Amino acid sequence: MHHKLRNKKRGITEEEARELLERGEYGILSTCDADGQPYGIPLSYCVIDDAIYFHCAVEGHKLENITANNRVSFCVVGKTEVLPDKFTTRYESVVVSGRATEVYDTEKQQGMEGLLPKYSAGFVEKGITYINADWGQTRVFKINIETICGKARR
Repeated sequence: MHHKLRNKKRGITEEEARELLERGEYGILSTCDADGQPYGIPLSYCVIDDAIYFHCAVEGHKLENITANNRVSFCVVGKTEVLPDKFTTRYESVVVSGRATEVYDTEKQQGMEGLLPKYSAGFVEKGITYINADWGQTRVFKINIETICGKARR
């Protein structure tokens, strides 16, 4: 389901939303467990083509939730500035919805290596060695972007 932006004057273009998504430092992955209990967790990610990739341990709460219901929301907040005298905040944000699915083999490698230029640009070769050494203790998921919506007060 795609929700319409209530305050349309704050809406940004899809191109701007995708740019913010790509340059964001971290995102909040929101999931629900089998009983509908929500759970949000910050994580590192990269965007490749029309999907968000993230890595994680081989087990944990978010993985249990994704197994129960793979529909997820992913939120990134960009630059913010509190304007105390105006009782407001300048901000930019983007929310994506989609389905999280585990990826394997070549796509798993691609997802893990996609994190290197973003977070460790000066250490790509060392990062590849690290990825290969940690391969069995890491799972990689992708979120196919079904909807994307951004807004800003600039």
